[in-house]
Amino acid sequence: MGRRIRLMGLAMLLCFGVLLLQLTNIQVVKAHSYASAPGNPAVIAQRTNQPRGIIQSGDGVVLADSVPATAGIYKYQRQYPTAGLFVHVVGYISPIYGSTGVEASYNQYLVAHNKPIKTLGDLLTTTTVTDTVTMTLNSVLQKDAVAQLHGRDGAVVVLDPNTGAVEAMYSNPTYDPNPLTANDTKAEQAAFLAANTRQPGTGFAPAVSLAYQDIFPPGSTFKTVTSAATYDHAPQLVNVPMPGYSCIPPHTFGGQTTPLCNYGSAYCGGTIAVMLPPSCDTGFAVLGTKVGAPGMEAEAASFGFNQQPPLDLPHSAFQVSRFLQPTCYQNAEVYLAFSSIGQKCTIASPLQMALVAAGIADNGAIMAPHVVSEVRDSQGALVSTYKPTRWLQATTPATAAAVSLLMQHVVQYGTAAGVGFPPQDQVAAKTGTAQVGVGNTATTDWMIAFAPASHPKVAVAVIVPNQALSQTGAEVAGPIVNAMIQAALALP
Repeated sequence: MGRRIRLMGLAMLLCFGVLLLQLTNIQVVKAHSYASAPGNPAVIAQRTNQPRGIIQSGDGVVLADSVPATAGIYKYQRQYPTAGLFVHVVGYISPIYGSTGVEASYNQYLVAHNKPIKTLGDLLTTTTVTDTVTMTLNSVLQKDAVAQLHGRDGAVVVLDPNTGAVEAMYSNPTYDPNPLTANDTKAEQAAFLAANTRQPGTGFAPAVSLAYQDIFPPGSTFKTVTSAATYDHAPQLVNVPMPGYSCIPPHTFGGQTTPLCNYGSAYCGGTIAVMLPPSCDTGFAVLGTKVGAPGMEAEAASFGFNQQPPLDLPHSAFQVSRFLQPTCYQNAEVYLAFSSIGQKCTIASPLQMALVAAGIADNGAIMAPHVVSEVRDSQGALVSTYKPTRWLQATTPATAAAVSLLMQHVVQYGTAAGVGFPPQDQVAAKTGTAQVGVGNTATTDWMIAFAPASHPKVAVAVIVPNQALSQTGAEVAGPIVNAMIQAALALP
């Protein structure tokens, strides 16, 4: 009998210990995550029973504010006056689905919080305040991006290469976030489903920004990185002519089973200076293999590939641009050849390729991209301001200057010569026409650029996916880049 009592006592002690551990886990270890969980009624009440701070564009347009709710159980409702124009950056805050975008990453300023103690009076009273978040994006440029895409799927990114400030970042398809804040469960659920459902034909979901949350083969825009890699890791090859081809026959590269051809099977070869203006695929494919995988991977990493860009928005794995990562097709040489011309194992976001252009523009330095410039309190006093920070030193000033000159030649007598860039804008650009689809039945059309080349003020990347096989980056993306550069340079 005594033995049984002892065993029962030990069992009860064990159960008590397990209970104590679980209580500690809930109340201490996971307390913060539970307290801040989107579904926590206290969290929902905090963001819906009190007004949130204003989010505004860099030129003062209100993009998000709070108004008294006209229905539902909550006192306030978030509204987005510009609907889908800024939604991929501003985000939304929903009673059911939580928050995204700036609404999430700058929540500590937007949510009602106690006023910081600065005076004795503040110490004796508790005052709840919200702050105003001012973005770097300009409403004029954002509207220009909409107009230039003209309803087509695609993305436009405009940066200040000297500071990393994102001046425009728009993508289509887009969606209206207002139904997600409707204080109506069925309306929120329907809006969320519609925003996150892939569209037939394109496969793009409106809730995903094609500008920074999706990745595509960058095509020949990546030749700017391959050129820089040659200067930095194999300078002996800079003035060595690559052999001329219309198509590189099978078995030229290790693992190659099909020809690698130039656009329209044009014949080309030569040095980098000769090959970049006409965008010679065969020559750059050979060049990439001669630079070698270590040098190409190192250069891609120095420009931001294979790592998370430090954008001040919620991060996801789909924002990471890739070069030969993970190990691509058992490292067959042919995939290095294709990747060096922006195909196969190279995929990039428009934001990443805008950063490539910005890095070349800014003497090889890539500034950390950011979408918020400052935060001010309800009295207009400055709470926080962004200080431009260098993210990467992508290449040397000498290499950046050399590649910049080649990109100017692309505009002067290369693949971008017919776009119509005004000579006074001194545009440096690179086109890209990535073949995609089963059997290469469509193209993803690109252009990256910066201007003025002598003292760059703006860097741009444009992508228009799923275009006809006969179209090119110069024809499709070029006019958009031209319009965005002119609009950016015209801003006060």
